[in-house]
Amino acid sequence: MKHTVHDLGHQQKGATAVVTLDSQANVQLMTQSEYRNYKSGRRYRYTGGLAKRSPVRLTIPSSGRWIIVTDLGGYLGRYRVGVGVEPAPRGALPKIREDNPARRVEVRDDVVEPPSDDIMAGQTWDVFLSHASEDKLSVAIPLRDALAVRGVRVWLDVAELRIGSSLRRRIDQGIRSSRFGLVVLSPSFFDKGWPNHELDGIVTRTNAGEQSILPIWHEVGADEVRAYSPSLADKVALSTATHEIEAIAEEIAAVVIGDKAA
Repeated sequence: MKHTVHDLGHQQKGATAVVTLDSQANVQLMTQSEYRNYKSGRRYRYTGGLAKRSPVRLTIPSSGRWIIVTDLGGYLGRYRVGVGVEPAPRGALPKIREDNPARRVEVRDDVVEPPSDDIMAGQTWDVFLSHASEDKLSVAIPLRDALAVRGVRVWLDVAELRIGSSLRRRIDQGIRSSRFGLVVLSPSFFDKGWPNHELDGIVTRTNAGEQSILPIWHEVGADEVRAYSPSLADKVALSTATHEIEAIAEEIAAVVIGDKAA
């Protein structure tokens, strides 16, 4: 169907997409994965509907990458559209706290290539954060920072993940030197071409008790994860579609710090 698309990029929960039209049209706010369903003619979820007045204001329901799609529902016609975004209200500032040693936790992000040995030069970390480079600014770095202030020691691979043995080597080394492997599953991560049996290999080691994997779903749903790895789809996961980064960090920190104290 002929349509117009505006990529809003990463937006915070509570921001407002403002759409101006010179005639009536369908206005829909959706995630990147739902937009792929829309283009393919599959069922999809959206916020919005037929707009007969302008401007149209749609509130961003959760932090993440969002897209505005406008169309005439298949009918012939013309319209002009403009799209802008108003930032979310700042709200109250965080409560004043006494100095917390957790805020001084060392976070390594200066290593471009992991050490060549299997235990990363003998160092250990609470969490190894695996991600695709496309998700670095929107998910990986904010999550790393949020975990750090909660006292979680994070190893963040700042090198781009590549397909095949290079990706497998980074993940294997990171998992071996960390108690938890935090994997951001996203369309970009899947597009790196990492095959199912390699994903399942890490899950197998997790089931053997050698390490623990904490999946995060970013712009993907259960069907997409299951298509790549049924075993990963069955694992309890947090999603950026339903949780803000701070909330995800809070839940992960509770697991990691609790495991330390056990």
